Amino acid sequence: MLVGSADIDELKKNAGTISQFTAGDIVFEDTTCFQLVAEMDNTAREALLPSALHPTIPASMVLQVFNVRTSVWGAFLLSLIRVSCRSGVRARGFTLGAMVTTEIAQKGLEGVLGLGTRLAVIDMQEAYAETRISVLFSGTQVLEIQALDPEPLSTSDLQFTGTLNLANTPNGLRLVQVECIPQLTRVERLQSTFNSFQGEYWGSPLLLPTQVVTSTISRGDFLLPAIRFVCKPDELAFTGTESVK
Repeated sequence: MLVGSADIDELKKNAGTISQFTAGDIVFEDTTCFQLVAEMDNTAREALLPSALHPTIPASMVLQVFNVRTSVWGAFLLSLIRVSCRSGVRARGFTLGAMVTTEIAQKGLEGVLGLGTRLAVIDMQEAYAETRISVLFSGTQVLEIQALDPEPLSTSDLQFTGTLNLANTPNGLRLVQVECIPQLTRVERLQSTFNSFQGEYWGSPLLLPTQVVTSTISRGDFLLPAIRFVCKPDELAFTGTESVK
């Protein structure tokens, strides 16, 4: 059975902190989400995941960029890189790196979802036949994507897997399970190309996308229910999952 081999002490350097679990849901309203799945070199397969998680074959990463126009934290843009994996039998994405555009959103994402982020300049430019995305961190371009030829899809064709954020919680260091329930009004498939990607700024130089599998852009509202479960990062989900009180 394949499991992750990453050093948890290294991973937790970027962990967020949840001082108290909250009962309320979070809604990203009037939001655009760009999502891209890319295969990675297999040397990154186990090396980027804690031992509680199973890598996928082939190794793959998921990039998500949210342009949130209305939320409890105001308007902001969020970009995150997740490593595809399984927790038990469920498909998940383990967050390795994330960047956000406002301090208010940074504090909220960490305190409620356990998502540790860094402040950056994120730009998403949408046109009729093209979407361009760029991320600047401390003056360095760490991501640039060009996405062309949008093709309409049914809103039911797009699926979002749950996210696991490593965070310090009242239960200890845990993988925080964040679900995303989209209510979409529009979905399009795109042909995307990385013009620039600096994996070391997103959590590891092992993040090397080798081939884009698929990319989409969607619009609508995204419901993030209150956290219900967390997992121990060094124990498989069958025995290491805990409910949140």
